[in-house]
Amino acid sequence: MSNNIASLSEPTIADRASALSLSLVVFAYNEALNVPTVLAEILVWLNTRKGPWQLVFVDDGSTDDTLALAREVCGDDSRCVFVSHATNRGIGAALKSGHRASSERFMTFLPCDGQIPVHELDKLCEAAVSSNVKVVFSVYPNRDDGLHRTILSAAVRTLIYAVHQVRMRSDGPYLVDRALFDPAILVPNTFFLNFEFPIRMLRAKEPSATVEIACVPRRAGVSKSTGIKRIVGVGRELLGLKWRLLRA
Repeated sequence: MSNNIASLSEPTIADRASALSLSLVVFAYNEALNVPTVLAEILVWLNTRKGPWQLVFVDDGSTDDTLALAREVCGDDSRCVFVSHATNRGIGAALKSGHRASSERFMTFLPCDGQIPVHELDKLCEAAVSSNVKVVFSVYPNRDDGLHRTILSAAVRTLIYAVHQVRMRSDGPYLVDRALFDPAILVPNTFFLNFEFPIRMLRAKEPSATVEIACVPRRAGVSKSTGIKRIVGVGRELLGLKWRLLRA
């Protein structure tokens, strides 16, 4: 009887995942149309968690009311921290600023455009506890961005393998033990940081897991990505990373 009672009281993977100490970095650039709804949904999700949490909102040089609206949504909750860049510096800079302002053991991130439903982060947290790893990547199995973007994505992965000999499976947010994310060596301020970090983890053979998550159309506004221009930039930065690793 006592053994049965003990087994019933053991926490489930979902319970353990919900108890993770988590800093969630939310970055935004001119997302005033999305902040009131998207950030409110994120806070609802955070408040359902059993463990300590922190929300770090990084306004990346917005010229609209993004930051003011974020402060309004969060109110006086001391677990919400705000970082503001004077100018638009890029996703990489936003993540590094978010890391510096965060304090919980694990860190993950979301753009404030509503493309990734916040509850999808449960999958990353559950993979971390079930696989006992410090890094969890995510991929989009059914993202429909058209043939153009599909071809560009394939080209980037081919470039990554050609330059660094790693097969990267990482499209969306990742969950990471903050001790593994070092802004001092992560040079890029651009979107390329989200390639460089996985490449570094794969090269270091850091144990990791990968989960599939949903990606839906943004709630409002337009994407800040630049298509071909971004791919050309990625090519340059892949070579730059190769040079830095050779010199390290």
